[in-house]
Amino acid sequence: MVHRASLAMLLTVVAAPAQSAPVRVTTTAELRAALAGARPGATILVAAGEYEGFGGAGVQGTARAPIVVRAEDAKRPPRFTGGIHLSECAHLELEDLRIEGAAANGLNLDDGGTFESPSHHIVLRRITVRECGGAGNYDGIKLSGIEDFAVLECTVERWGRRGSGIDMVGCRRGRIEDCVLRDRAEGTAANGVQMKGGTRDVVVRRCRFEHAGERAVQLGGSTGRAYFRPKVEGFEAKDLVVEGCTIVGSTAAVAFVGCDGAAVRHNTIHLPRRWVFRILQETRDPEFVKCRRGVFTDNLIVLHGLDAVANVGPDTAPETFTFARNYWFRVDAPERSVPRLPVPEERSAGGADPRLVDPERGDLRLRPGSPARAHGADALPAGRPPPAVRR
Repeated sequence: MVHRASLAMLLTVVAAPAQSAPVRVTTTAELRAALAGARPGATILVAAGEYEGFGGAGVQGTARAPIVVRAEDAKRPPRFTGGIHLSECAHLELEDLRIEGAAANGLNLDDGGTFESPSHHIVLRRITVRECGGAGNYDGIKLSGIEDFAVLECTVERWGRRGSGIDMVGCRRGRIEDCVLRDRAEGTAANGVQMKGGTRDVVVRRCRFEHAGERAVQLGGSTGRAYFRPKVEGFEAKDLVVEGCTIVGSTAAVAFVGCDGAAVRHNTIHLPRRWVFRILQETRDPEFVKCRRGVFTDNLIVLHGLDAVANVGPDTAPETFTFARNYWFRVDAPERSVPRLPVPEERSAGGADPRLVDPERGDLRLRPGSPARAHGADALPAGRPPPAVRR
């Protein structure tokens, strides 16, 4: 007689999907072929070396057996000299790949234009994208029609001048965590991270933005009706969170643009060039809600020479915004640190040097005993769990 526990273990083993041996590739042609033939549970190891850009579609793993494409040696990631474009994928994980010099988007994942059947369960881990897009409207990482996704520990540097470091159109239930977006201080690109075209339920957490576009974080945007996914629902973006991030420079650190609900909390914002935040409405169709329900709380903001920290455009609803418990320090005029906001702030603080570790070298952590210790990225509650990618 088989013991019940042994029987349960046997059934578990029988039910588990078979794992094929990893496939090692050394050329772009071999990688294309491996992706085209990949079945659930496949692992493709990409050897160190130079690869061309390529496109593919229909890479479909399962919840229990995702398809994984990763560097054979994470310390020597393969280098792609053109963009990678993958459509209609599911349960796909990309790890430790480097993309440099793509003429258009660096890494592009989408739904293949089938808006009602999005790509889903996509994980990007330690992807590096550099010097892509030229002067055009091209992005480092472009996500269109993706659900249940995670972008983790990725680095994007210098993307298209009219594009975004990470751009999302019609994406749902995602998280972008521990990423670095870095552009140049002069002649900067449009945005660092942008969420628009019907994007909702996305969290940006513990990321670092260094001169990452004119608007480092854009919550919403302006999208042609034909590109909304899955359809126009009256907002550019909805229910977004930006927390624990460090934002250096940019014309505006944060822009709420046609957004219906977004929380910006526990971030450190250092020396924006013109505004700390903007509240704008760039999609004027009457079907769309006015930009509303923004929350800006518990942030640490260091300023120099800015008398006005906010820019509020027409056809918006700034009276629906909430401001609370932010710490303000104006380097050139500490006595005028706490600014006037579109609506009165609850329990504002500031006026004393927050005692950053080494701001000249970009270390914006707080020294022990800082008067701002309850504010900014250092104060993000450690117990706040990240949203899980749904299976």
